Amino acid sequence: MDGMIAAHADWSLDPRKRWIAVARRGARGWRAEAPRLVGDTGALLPWLMADGVPVALGLDLPLGVPRGWAAGRAEPGFPALLAGLARDPGFFEVSPTLATVSPARPFYPARGVKGMTRAAHAAALGLDGPMGLSRLCDRATASRPAGAPVFWTLGANQSGKAAIAAWRDWLAPGLARGAPVALWPFAGGIHGLLAPGRAVLAEVYPAEALRQLGLRLSGSKRAQAPRIALADPLRAAMARLRVAPSAALAATIEDGFGADAAGEDRLDCVLGLLCLVAVLDGSRADHIPDDPWIRRWEGWVLGQDEMPRAA
Repeated sequence: MDGMIAAHADWSLDPRKRWIAVARRGARGWRAEAPRLVGDTGALLPWLMADGVPVALGLDLPLGVPRGWAAGRAEPGFPALLAGLARDPGFFEVSPTLATVSPARPFYPARGVKGMTRAAHAAALGLDGPMGLSRLCDRATASRPAGAPVFWTLGANQSGKAAIAAWRDWLAPGLARGAPVALWPFAGGIHGLLAPGRAVLAEVYPAEALRQLGLRLSGSKRAQAPRIALADPLRAAMARLRVAPSAALAATIEDGFGADAAGEDRLDCVLGLLCLVAVLDGSRADHIPDDPWIRRWEGWVLGQDEMPRAA
């Protein structure tokens, strides 16, 4: 549909590291703009939806919870859980020790403590071993390392803090108010959900997006030089997907997304945007595994077609 908006936001607890890249579909493909700061989260959806066209928004944060933990919940699925959490702020308090971890307060740890392990965290939540902390889509595949468990909040490879920031301060209140959004894959396939005046939100994992696009970094994405070396392959991927960069985005790509610490965040939101466009245009399948736990509680990563090695 011409005029459709695709966007991807790289999320963080720190607002200075929340960046979003946006593209609009036209008759000849997509026009993508340079990343910008998300800013006021309350204004994000109204801004994206201002023209009344379908909006697809990718998010680099967990949308779903592990099945072992969900088995003890009374809600019918993750969207209902999230809407109800708007009335349960204690759920988001990060436990400093295992003594306060419980299914009703699952996030841990507030800081590093001696003897801290994921196995102990899982046991405190009544889960069967540390693997129970992870959703299937978090686990390693043959071509991608594992992502972090949803409720774990320590270290560079963690997603719990981003989940807290987005769920508590933005998504839960919005769903409780009846915001015009649908969560993929819980509400169904992405193409059937797209409609004027509605935003479809989907989890997009930048490391998975990099693999899907056939790209490879020559070093750490935190360094500018490997991001500069990625410029030509990234432009080629955009051309294959019929995504034309604005002048500002072209300059950003050429410069390796900048020399500051947010360069990796700007890269991630563009990778996520291209992954989203690939699924929207059908060059990559909208794959949702035929597993009721995934479709109701755990969610999935957009565009991922590999099952984990330890399923």
